[in-house]
Amino acid sequence: MIQPDGLVAIVKRDCPTCVFIAPVLADMRERSGLTLTIYSQDDPLFPESTHGSLDDTDLVVSFALNIEAVPTLLRFKNGVEVARTVGWSREHWEEICGVSDLGVGLAPFRPGCGSRTQEPAIAEAHDLAAHTAALSARWVSIGEEEDEFEATFDRGWSDGLPLVPPTTLRVARMLAGTNRAPHDIVAVVPPNLVECTVEKVAINAVMAGCRPDYLPVVLAAVEASCTDTFNMHGLLATTYFSGPVVIVNGPISKAIGMNSGINALGQGNRANATIGRALQLVIRNVGGGRPGGIDRATLGQPGKYTFCFAEHEGTSWGTIATERGFTPTQNVVTIFAGEGVRGVVDQLSRTPESLTRSIAECLLTTAHPKLAVAFDAMLIISPEHLRVFEEGGWSRQRFRAELEELLLLDGGAHSRGSREIMEGMPEELSEMQLPKFRERGLLIAHAGGAAGLFSAIVGGWVGGSLGSESVTLEIDQ
Repeated sequence: MIQPDGLVAIVKRDCPTCVFIAPVLADMRERSGLTLTIYSQDDPLFPESTHGSLDDTDLVVSFALNIEAVPTLLRFKNGVEVARTVGWSREHWEEICGVSDLGVGLAPFRPGCGSRTQEPAIAEAHDLAAHTAALSARWVSIGEEEDEFEATFDRGWSDGLPLVPPTTLRVARMLAGTNRAPHDIVAVVPPNLVECTVEKVAINAVMAGCRPDYLPVVLAAVEASCTDTFNMHGLLATTYFSGPVVIVNGPISKAIGMNSGINALGQGNRANATIGRALQLVIRNVGGGRPGGIDRATLGQPGKYTFCFAEHEGTSWGTIATERGFTPTQNVVTIFAGEGVRGVVDQLSRTPESLTRSIAECLLTTAHPKLAVAFDAMLIISPEHLRVFEEGGWSRQRFRAELEELLLLDGGAHSRGSREIMEGMPEELSEMQLPKFRERGLLIAHAGGAAGLFSAIVGGWVGGSLGSESVTLEIDQ
């Protein structure tokens, strides 16, 4: 909003400092030789000594000028703000208006009061109005006799569970969770390769039950999932069990209340549950990836509703994110193509050597005990199991090295037909030692409650160029 050259003052009657400096405004208007434009946030008759002011009770000018406190005095030249001061300071006001001896007899300084633009209800209404004006998604009218919750099922938007209806107000509030513009393209979503905007992600985040402060994580998860590297299209089309698993690292996980502890992979935490669900709804509703269509899973698994958790931070082992080159202060999301959770039970091992062998034996069963290299996996080590390694002086690097040795398979013993099992590795590999997992094919995470000598394995899909590569991205806040 362009202001006339000269001085601009923003005041309100409900501010003792504004009342205090009303005579100063009248004096400036007489002596400065500059045009003085006064805007009042609550009463256009104030201050009477200046014969009133311009009406800014709708706060249009105050929001345009980013007023945080009153009185605020500004000076404009050629339509550009060149000076600003907040509250009453004789020195600063004299400098801006070029008049000496302002407010003689008044105290030289008094702090101002909060601008009406900072009142929570007004600030939210302003933000929502701005976001609402930017919305461009197609409106869907619901009949007067139609139940809005049933309507989301009838129109095919749901994953089978009830959705939160995405009203204009709810979507606008969701968009307040990011500084990105609603029309920004986040990703091209498979299988239909549809451009997905921030607004479309926000709509699905509303339906999933997210809070606005979850939105940056959802946006990063959508972006990572829709990369060629992750290959969401292939993951949808496979008849295997897998779907996207979201792992969150960094301070944001605590800030939004994510669960990395007791029942971290289960129910009960809103952030964990709804972030993963929002991603799945974007794939369904924007990209067209629906079960029975392009989603051809033979059996599927419950994690295809939602599978999202935060890692424990601050251990000597670091996290998936730090192993991939990020710092602990960076907020990071990792997407992994995972199936269901299987338990690793070892309540007796008290040495790293014994526990590593237990974990290796369990990992060997991923997909099939006789298959090597193809399928990825994620190992989630619980706090009590990690304590065994830390007390034994083992680092993440040593554990991984020792584990890889134990996960080398004899090609002959795992070839097709051996042990009277037709599944297995091709005969031409029978003279080789084969790694159970390809390089980068085994992720190691840390989560869970403090009690319980149990860890978990999340089997993966086919890894690498033939299937999916896990993707780690920094979250844009």
